[in-house]
Amino acid sequence: MADASDAVPTTPDHRPAAPHVMFLGVDGGGTKTAFCLIDASGEVRAEATGPGISPANEAGADGSYGTLPVLSDGVARVCADAGITGADVAHAFFGLPAHGESPALTAALDAVPGTLLGHDRYAVGNDMVCAWAGSLGLTAGINVVSGTGSIAYGERAGVPARSGGWGELFGDEGSAYWIAVQGLNAFTRMSDGRLNPGPLAEILRRRLGLGTDLDVVGRVLYGGLGRDGVAALSRPVDEAAELGDTAAQAILLRAGQELALLADTTRRRLGFPATEQVPVSYSGGVFGARRVVDAFQAELRRSDAYFDVRPPLYEPVIGAALHAASLAGTPLTRTARLALGSRQS
Repeated sequence: MADASDAVPTTPDHRPAAPHVMFLGVDGGGTKTAFCLIDASGEVRAEATGPGISPANEAGADGSYGTLPVLSDGVARVCADAGITGADVAHAFFGLPAHGESPALTAALDAVPGTLLGHDRYAVGNDMVCAWAGSLGLTAGINVVSGTGSIAYGERAGVPARSGGWGELFGDEGSAYWIAVQGLNAFTRMSDGRLNPGPLAEILRRRLGLGTDLDVVGRVLYGGLGRDGVAALSRPVDEAAELGDTAAQAILLRAGQELALLADTTRRRLGFPATEQVPVSYSGGVFGARRVVDAFQAELRRSDAYFDVRPPLYEPVIGAALHAASLAGTPLTRTARLALGSRQS
């Protein structure tokens, strides 16, 4: 008997979805915003990358300052490259930062795609949904994101849950920003003698171009580094750890443990019993650090639950497009998903 996922997809009015029917995925983030159009056969018809967006930090409660131009330009570019207009997009999913975290801002973000596409065949959600949809291919399980910030999101039997994602001021444990702040704290303690000096101190002196150690205050707090600039200082922590800095190693160990805690908490919120296998994947630049990944996996192995840690199937922007097709009632067939998978490898 044929698998239901191999059935020919149809449009909402039950017409066959031809390969030229296109689904738009948008994955917004603080560092970059990615756009792609895929068709029903699993072919990526157009891609584009634009600047990062941070709707919660932009002037204008309607989200139009900064966010709208980036989204407008990206959508226009992929549509032009694919030879279509926004009106031709069968369905779209926009994953945007801060969506769901402020009623007024969420309402404003919900309205933006309609002005770009000229129709209402779209959905808007938090960008964590893109990461989950891409990493696990829309199947039940959990994805942990650790980039500039950190968050875990998963679904089981259509029920969603998240953990973390509270922002860098009092959350985002295990993220690049959090790692950088812990590294800067270690640097100050090394500088004034509260902690034995290690390679981290000299690496940060060079990276920040410090004349004296006290210059770190002005460089970081008043020097205009911004959120992403601070988060980038997580890389010196990883470099120092590889050179044997015990303080840096301890920071990365705890980062992995914090990210594992996000996964385990999300598992419990989703109602996975300890006896049921829980698919877990991950995304974001912090997972490029070997020590973080090792600590993450080791902590999950110590849990009473049965976690099946998997590398991501697709990048988040592809996940957004897959989610768009599913929301339209025309999920891609297994053959089409395999075509996308071969492209990712």
